[in-house]
Order: sequence, then structure tokens, then C-alpha cells
Amino acid sequence: MFYIIGLGLSDEKDITLRGLEAVKGSSRVYLEAYTSILMISQERLEAFYQKPIILADRDMVETQSDEILANADTEDVSLLVVGDPLGATTHTDIVLRARALGIPTRVIHNASIMNAVGACGLQLYNFGQTVSLVFFTETWKPDSYYDRVKENVKLGMHTLVLLDIKVKEQSEENLARGRKIYEPPRYMSIPTAVSQMLHTESERSEDVLSPETTLAIALSRVGGDADQQRIVAGTLKELLEQPEEAFGEPLHSIVIVGKRVHHMEIEYAEEYAVDKQNWRRVAKEVYGCAEL
Repeated sequence: MFYIIGLGLSDEKDITLRGLEAVKGSSRVYLEAYTSILMISQERLEAFYQKPIILADRDMVETQSDEILANADTEDVSLLVVGDPLGATTHTDIVLRARALGIPTRVIHNASIMNAVGACGLQLYNFGQTVSLVFFTETWKPDSYYDRVKENVKLGMHTLVLLDIKVKEQSEENLARGRKIYEPPRYMSIPTAVSQMLHTESERSEDVLSPETTLAIALSRVGGDADQQRIVAGTLKELLEQPEEAFGEPLHSIVIVGKRVHHMEIEYAEEYAVDKQNWRRVAKEVYGCAEL
């Protein structure tokens, strides 16, 4: 059996009992280590699971999956995924490969940012499309995400924006020269994300991400301990003005609040607002929350 097991959002104890049983019964255990990160070390996982863990980078998961799937038709093999197993297309792809080889598969689900985002007070059924925001470079500033946000805005839906992480990435020079030299890990911060979104807004000028009238909620380390999780709410301009340390350690994500927001969502998120009075004012005057 090939198991893809969600680890949840925080540490080694977030795995489900069903997932833990599968890990303990597996002959090999892999940890997918590039679409997201856990808040703890590999060694803590190994100590808790009492199993050695093989790190599976992008190359292994995407181009060398035969190594992971080897003998999974006759023995149990597990692939551990931070969050929920089907939160990224990479994991859907490896399930399809296993099926094509006649290997029985089982997905064991867990919490992910896709549902834990409700911690900020916004109701999950009011969310539209989720988008990803990648690091801009001097020569590449993609804006396709803006169109997805625009579609959500037209429907009045919230938008969860997942921020880029760079793990085991090569520079253009090293890639061109075929050198297996990797850059240090980078995790996009809230200020960087907001700055990039406002840059796109200035280029597109379609009033989708207006700095002073767009409400947003920044989140970091959702699902972690109380001293780790951070939620900060405000206009995009207010978030941009906050010091980077106000947002806590990575991983970060941000929600663009949609116009169909309910007054109870505004009231709940007000607890995290940079300026509570301005939060309510914008919600009432721009978002039409008359009940406030």
C-alpha cells in the first residue's frame, strides 16, 4: 500500500492516529520537503515516529517517483506531506502514477491552511479561488494572480493568497552550468507580498487592490502554539506599514477580504486589527456592513 499522509500544520503531534499507524507499519517513510515546511526538525519527527525519514525534494517527487513507489505493491510505503495531502497538484500526480502501476493507494487527510484559515474569523464558505504569489525578480513580475483575485472581488468572495517559498532552488547561473549548488531557503513575508500586490495594482490600475480601502488579514504559523500563531488585520496600506517582526515567523499567508463579508466576520477579525476604528470604518463605508 502506498500511503500519502497529511501531517497537519504544526509539529509531530498533529498527525492523526490513522496516519501514525500507517507510518509505524511502513518499510520506508518519505517526507515531502518543498511545497511547505513544518515548524520542527526532521529529527523530532523521527524520534516521535520511531522511524528513519527520507527527505524527498522536488526532483525526487516529480521526476524520480519510481524510487518512492518501489515495492509499494508488496509492502507499505508512506509519503508524509505538511498540511493535507491533496493541497498541491504534485501529490495528485504521484497518486495517478501509483494507480497506473497498479499500486493500491490510500490518502489520510489532515488540517491545512485551506481550512485553518478560518482562525482569522472569516467564514470558509465565503472564500473564492485560492491564489499563489511568487517572488518577483527584476525581469519577471507575473500578474496572473491579479485576475483570479479580480474574479473573486467581483463575486464579493474572500481570497486566500499563499506566499512563495524557495527551498533547494538553484540560481540561474548554477542551473545553466549544471552545478548542484542550492540557494539558502527563502520564505515570502507579508510586507513583501503586500508590496508586490500594490505594485501590480499600480501597473493594472483596476482598483482591485486599493491600498487604503482593501481590507486584508495576514496570518503566520496557523495551527501553532499560542505564542507562534500571529493574525494581523487592516487595510493593505496599514499592513505594509507594520514592521516585519509584527507578523511572526514563516510560513505566511494573507486573505483579501471580499465585499460579501458578514458583520460577524468583521467583528471577529477586529480583535486582530492594527487600527480597530479604521477597520470598522472601512468595513462600514466601503464594504457596506451597515450592522456595525
